[in-house]
Amino acid sequence: MNELLERFRAAQVTAESIFWRPVSSPAEMFRDLAAYAEEHDVAWDRYGERGAVEQLEGEVAELLGKPAAVMFPSGVMAQQATLRAWCDRSGSRRVALPDLSHLVHHEQDGPRRVMGLELEWLTTGRETPTADALAKIGGRLGAAMVELPLRDAGCLLPTWDELVELSAAARERGVPLHADGARIWESVPHWDKTLAEAADLFDSMYVSLYKGLGGSSGALVVCPEDLAGELRSWRQRMGGTIFSMTTAAVGGLMGLREHLTKFGDYRAWAIDLAAALHGHGIRTFPESPHIATFLAYAPGTADEVNERVVAFTEERGIAPSGLWRDSDVPGWVETELTCYDTAIAHDPAEVAALMAEALGPANLLP
Repeated sequence: MNELLERFRAAQVTAESIFWRPVSSPAEMFRDLAAYAEEHDVAWDRYGERGAVEQLEGEVAELLGKPAAVMFPSGVMAQQATLRAWCDRSGSRRVALPDLSHLVHHEQDGPRRVMGLELEWLTTGRETPTADALAKIGGRLGAAMVELPLRDAGCLLPTWDELVELSAAARERGVPLHADGARIWESVPHWDKTLAEAADLFDSMYVSLYKGLGGSSGALVVCPEDLAGELRSWRQRMGGTIFSMTTAAVGGLMGLREHLTKFGDYRAWAIDLAAALHGHGIRTFPESPHIATFLAYAPGTADEVNERVVAFTEERGIAPSGLWRDSDVPGWVETELTCYDTAIAHDPAEVAALMAEALGPANLLP
């Protein structure tokens, strides 16, 4: 796999990318940031105060209808600090969250080892959070958290009614409800709701600057004003109040202006692509994507399929997908597809046919 990955990365440099975003150099990104900063007369922040950071925090708080927003260098730091702050207020370190949460699988046991949190499963596997699920967790909870969408489940979203009922149940029980909204920008078209309507169901919400918005890094938490003060203290304790976050803040400001209105179009294109993939025997989850990112499944093993995909990319100068990995179902592989500007410039039926060709007809259903 390492050799295939190196070949794929080398081929991607000159190949046309369909999914995610085109490969770019640091120099290209810095030129774009500099052009924006000059055009908009951006000022430096200092230790997370004033300048571009203050402007970004104000814009995001207003978009999500919350009194305040606090910028962090990373979402990992942002969410661990937020959950710890809620738990300190609640007098309990127990947090209910999905067992597929990013906090569980991608943070080196940080919530427990760094913050001393005790994790309880709000959902397991590909389940959406509900009021009934919260009710099954007895005892005193410091906080509850949902991930919108649940990325490791194919970017799965609950229904709007499920969220409304969960929010009401948490408030009636006195449990602070936090949302991992890294991709909330992309999620609201699924419910046909505004960002503020979604955020209103939660006591706090984390948003990412580099996923859907395409920034270089960074995250924010929207929340009540008094919690914002506590989060700034936690940010400093955790080493996150760095000399300047202006570069990341400028990327976020650019992303809000360039991408915020496009996520409905991205989602609609992804739904059309999934339908076209089904016609080639490539399965998807969800069957009809909830956002512009979803999982695709095909027969084969990772080594066999990736050899075909890499060779196709090298020979044709087109990357038809990312690399694939073995799925939980023996004999099937999976990959994640994210449909942004480079994808929607194509006909989804043609992209589906291209993917089928790259994977090889022997691996696909007639």
